Amino acid sequence: MNVQIKNRYLAAAAAVLALTAAAPTAYAALDTPPAQGETYTETRLLFGTVDPDGGPAVTDKQFRTFLDKHVTPHFPRGLTVQDGRGQYRDRNGRIERERSYELTLLIPSSEAGAHETDIQHIRREYRRLYKQESVLRADDTARVDY
Repeated sequence: MNVQIKNRYLAAAAAVLALTAAAPTAYAALDTPPAQGETYTETRLLFGTVDPDGGPAVTDKQFRTFLDKHVTPHFPRGLTVQDGRGQYRDRNGRIERERSYELTLLIPSSEAGAHETDIQHIRREYRRLYKQESVLRADDTARVDY
C-alpha cells in the first residue's frame, strides 16, 4: 500500500476514534442539570377515579374539594394537577382503564423529609374516601429556578 494512502487511512481511523470517544461525553452533558436553581424533590401522585364496586367515578368537583381539604393546607406554596388516562391490573387480575389525576409537588430537598407525613396522609385519605386500591407515588430530584 502506498504511504500516502496508508497515512490517509490512519488519519481517518484516528478521526473516527476521536468522534466515537467524544460522543458519550457529549451525550452525558445533555443529562447534566443546569447549574442554576436549587435542588428539589419532585413528588408525583396519580389518583384513579373508578369506583371498584361499580359506583360513580370521582368527579372533578369531588377531586377539587379533596385538593382544597387535604392537599392545599399541606402545600400552600403551589402544586400542579393534570388530567390523565391510565390503566392498571386490579387485585382480581382485570385491566382497569380510567380517567385519572396527576398531582405534582415540588418540595425543596431540605424540607422533603418534613413533608413525608403530609404525603402519606394525602394518599391514605384518597384511598379511604374513594375506595381506591392505591395512589401511585413517584419521586425524583429536580433543579428548580423561579
